[in-house]
Amino acid sequence: METRVHPPVAAALRMCLHGLLLGLLALAAVKAVADGGRHPGAVTAVAGVLAAVYAAGAAARFVQPGTRAGAGWLAALGVLWAALLVLSPDALWVAFPLYFLQLHLLPTRWGLPAVAVTACAAIASFVLHGQAVTPGTFIGPLLGAAVAVATVLGYEALFRESERRRELIEELVATRAELAEAERTAGTLAERERLAREIHDTLAQGLSSIQLLLRAAERALPEDAPAAAHVHRAREAAQDNLAEARRFVRALTPPDLANGSLTAALERLSARSTTPTLTVRFAASGTPVELPTPYEVALLRTAQSALANTVRHAAAGRAEITLSFMDTSVSLDVVDDGRGFAQDAPAVGATESGGFGLPAMRSRARSLGGTLSVESAPGQGTAVALTLPLPVDRAGREAA
Repeated sequence: METRVHPPVAAALRMCLHGLLLGLLALAAVKAVADGGRHPGAVTAVAGVLAAVYAAGAAARFVQPGTRAGAGWLAALGVLWAALLVLSPDALWVAFPLYFLQLHLLPTRWGLPAVAVTACAAIASFVLHGQAVTPGTFIGPLLGAAVAVATVLGYEALFRESERRRELIEELVATRAELAEAERTAGTLAERERLAREIHDTLAQGLSSIQLLLRAAERALPEDAPAAAHVHRAREAAQDNLAEARRFVRALTPPDLANGSLTAALERLSARSTTPTLTVRFAASGTPVELPTPYEVALLRTAQSALANTVRHAAAGRAEITLSFMDTSVSLDVVDDGRGFAQDAPAVGATESGGFGLPAMRSRARSLGGTLSVESAPGQGTAVALTLPLPVDRAGREAA
């Protein structure tokens, strides 16, 4: 009789049940022989057959809870036990381990009636063998049945609770591993972006300024000046190193930006975020200008974060992303028609698109001298707007 994978204590209980039933059968056979009853040979034979049938079923792999094989095995045990009851009053006590078998192998709707029938048969055996009928005659089998029902149902409830906790722990462990991986990925991307921003804003711009100054010095020097050749070589070295620095910046740029412009990246983001229940549209206005890499990264990450919040929390049917180029600034607007939220509610947490919630978006905007505004109310959707001022020397940087 195979069972589910229960804790070791359950295996010990099953061994105790096997020992109890076989011991009670042996006791009935021994008492029938020792007391000189009417049918000691028949009692011994039936008890032996019952023990053999029980041992065969307990060892069989096909005897499983809720199967026909299990029900058939129980029926055979019941018939043999009833025959033993007719022959010996001592077979009464075998009812107690039978209770546990019936509750284990049969569904609850059949197990409880089977236990009741077994208890009634045990009580009837007293009358059959002319035993004195006392309150204990009824209380004993019924109390044993009640204890068996309470024990089995209580254990099953504890086992189900243990299984739920085990599954929950496994889910938490898997979730923790996924979160750790997501944090490592987010940290790697953040460090890549920081390095790209630092290289662009320091080394690249410094080399660009050196190149411009050397070009101006080269023009100011006479053509036959001894220093002209050195200045020319220095300008070329600065130009080569500037190109190398820009290659580093491109290599550290987020993949969405590395494969095209910011506008194209936002269009791809809109297409990826569109689902059967959510339509995302992108539009650009104004004359596009070349933006520094930190600006493009900030605009793209803000769009990703705002859209992730829309997908996870807003239950929206439509969202619009608008990139606007103006004379002195560039702005990004992400608007949805979702459920919205109260402005004084806690800020939305990290998102799957990169780990940037509203506080992180505001921090990114402040680091670039921009502003982030959020307008929302319950049932009125949400609008996130990021505005970044264009660098004053943008024209000079483009020329470089």
